[in-house]
Amino acid sequence: MSRRHHFHIDHLGHSVSATVQTGHRAVVEILVDGKETGHARPDDDRSVTVPVELPTDPPTTVTVRAITGPGTPRCVLYATADGEPQVMAPRPY
Repeated sequence: MSRRHHFHIDHLGHSVSATVQTGHRAVVEILVDGKETGHARPDDDRSVTVPVELPTDPPTTVTVRAITGPGTPRCVLYATADGEPQVMAPRPY
């Protein structure tokens, strides 16, 4: 059975959202300010790293790591400038 999980964080004044669809074949979609900027399908290890750019001047590259299983999916944002991981908050919708 397929299920969608949503995650969100604000970083450098921009909205970063992730949708993780679980099921037979997991799919991860990343949106920045409401526009899809990254898309991936995890391999057998059940996690995937998706690099995206924030529309700053100059553009800022960040990475979203989605862990699709086992258990409840989770997403973490890694900013390349400071390298500090930031857990993306789950959204109930």
